[in-house]
Amino acid sequence: MIPLQYELLLSAALFCIGLYGILARRNAIIVLMSIEILLNASILNFVAFSSYSGNPSGQVFALLGIAVAAAEAAVGLAVFLSIYQTHGTIELDKIRILKW
Repeated sequence: MIPLQYELLLSAALFCIGLYGILARRNAIIVLMSIEILLNASILNFVAFSSYSGNPSGQVFALLGIAVAAAEAAVGLAVFLSIYQTHGTIELDKIRILKW
């Protein structure tokens, strides 16, 4: 059995990697992947605490989180394809959608 501390350290490392990807990158696809890494870190926390406490409710929340992550990826990619068709780029610094 893996100790809870190792799972929480892995989750914290994933969260830091995802946060760095959001703050440091300007490509929209990389930002979307970083958001997915953040969601996976939170799902890992749910599963770790569920396994530690013996309560299966964390695993139910993990399944819900996986469904939300899949929907977010599908909608995000559709939005990015639409932006690419209209602007010709997906660099977040070059796109000013709210400014006409």
